[in-house]
Amino acid sequence: MLQKFEIQAVHTKVDIALKKYVTRKIGGIDKYLSRHDRDSAHGEVILKEVKSKDNNNFVCEVTLHLPHGTINVREAALNMYASVDIVETKLKQQIKKHKEQHENGKLHRRLRARFTRNSPLQLEQSDAV
Repeated sequence: MLQKFEIQAVHTKVDIALKKYVTRKIGGIDKYLSRHDRDSAHGEVILKEVKSKDNNNFVCEVTLHLPHGTINVREAALNMYASVDIVETKLKQQIKKHKEQHENGKLHRRLRARFTRNSPLQLEQSDAV
């Protein structure tokens, strides 16, 4: 669960069920963050009801403040629950991109070196010599 997490409503009221749903979906996004980012992550959720020509009247906007940047995702849908679901999926994708850009390559180098040392092809060559 995100330590710092705020839910705001604009032109609509947030009932208890919706608040629990948003907390479970967006608040649980921290398991996709790295350990360093998880400690200082701060999330803001803004739920809006807007008047538009098409039927997408409910907007969910999530801003996730991380040490190396900010992730901002916004989505409109037919109801608030659908917009929260779509935002959660987009937020997971953005977090994955953020981790790829800002991760430390030491772990991958160490794993790659371990697998190349113990690869079956290399073991066969050393047995033949």
